[in-house]
Amino acid sequence: MTLQKAGTKVAYTITYLEMEQRPSYDWPHLPSGSTAALLKADKPPVWWFLSLYDAVGRDYAWEDIHKLEHPEIEAWLQKDVMSLYTLLDHGWPQGFFMLEDKPDGVCDLAYFGMVPEAVGRGLGSWLLQTAILTGWDRPDTRRMTVQTCTLDHPRALALYQKNGFTPVRREDKTRILTRDRDLTRIPT
Repeated sequence: MTLQKAGTKVAYTITYLEMEQRPSYDWPHLPSGSTAALLKADKPPVWWFLSLYDAVGRDYAWEDIHKLEHPEIEAWLQKDVMSLYTLLDHGWPQGFFMLEDKPDGVCDLAYFGMVPEAVGRGLGSWLLQTAILTGWDRPDTRRMTVQTCTLDHPRALALYQKNGFTPVRREDKTRILTRDRDLTRIPT
């Protein structure tokens, strides 16, 4: 099956991961010849976040944020504990990450991903390492967390582990898709 239609019930597994200490690697260098720039958004508008969220997550059934009303999303985005970073290259967004400070010194990598057209260009590893080190540079960070699921990019879990996260818990769930999901667009 190459298309999962809206209304289809899908099973998936969420993996929760943690990192207890700053990794030993240094700040990464952009791939050779890259002209990419990472920009932090100051109080980003809802449409900007949603455009990134949909561009990165559409093929991976990122749908949860659409259950919220725009004022709820706006209030969440405007919190001082939230930081949205966008990777731009060739004049358009290549990917993004979002950090959220949680209680007890936890910095959560709330969102991370690359747009389909940017996958495989070497920027994903650079962006993830930059996100992790940015999280560790936040005041009071004592632990980082992230979660991924089996609906995400098939290499997401391995990439998080390669960069220092350790799985701490798994949870099986099901959901009803609210949009069609084209499985031919998901890399293997």
